[in-house]
Amino acid sequence: MSAIAAFIRDNLPLRPVPFVPEISLHKAGPHSGLNRLAETDADFGSPYWAHYWSGGLALARYVLDHPALVTGRSLLDLGTGSGIVAIAACRAGARHVRAADVDPYAIGAATMNARANQVEIEVYLGDPTGQPPAPVDILAIGDLFYDAATAARVLRLAQHHAETGALVLIGDPGRAYLPLDLLEQLALYSVSELSGASGYGAKPAVVYRLRT
Repeated sequence: MSAIAAFIRDNLPLRPVPFVPEISLHKAGPHSGLNRLAETDADFGSPYWAHYWSGGLALARYVLDHPALVTGRSLLDLGTGSGIVAIAACRAGARHVRAADVDPYAIGAATMNARANQVEIEVYLGDPTGQPPAPVDILAIGDLFYDAATAARVLRLAQHHAETGALVLIGDPGRAYLPLDLLEQLALYSVSELSGASGYGAKPAVVYRLRT
């Protein structure tokens, strides 16, 4: 077992996600000691993969509630983080699921989470937005419109896939660079990024389709 996997196993308990109880994730808690990774690895970035994000929670919930969208189809989960959307797609019957992220810790977490949920995903360490797009039936994007440069790259890739016939699904709570004028709202949820539940501290999270 790699050092990343061992740390996740030993310090991030595997628990059902309150808003998506069909899926369990290794999630950081108050005593997970993620700061120890930062101290020992100069390349350690923000551990977003260890926490809930409302766009990903909304996308996972939507995919599980609408399995006909993904059954028998291929899906790319861009910026997979914990892998929750990729896992939901597998659970909903997707034919092939690829989970991409630039952070090796996220790839490690997504791999372990997929295994814990007894599904198979193909993980990819890298940024697909900088490469010639490979054909896919569905592109899933959760919480990636947080800065201008990232949003621009993601939108270019999304528009390419939409123009070639793919369904582009976006989960987002309304971050600064979300291209609302290009989107059609499909679902509105209320969920907390702190607890992963709907209830105290919950805020709106929306699932959109990118219009062609």
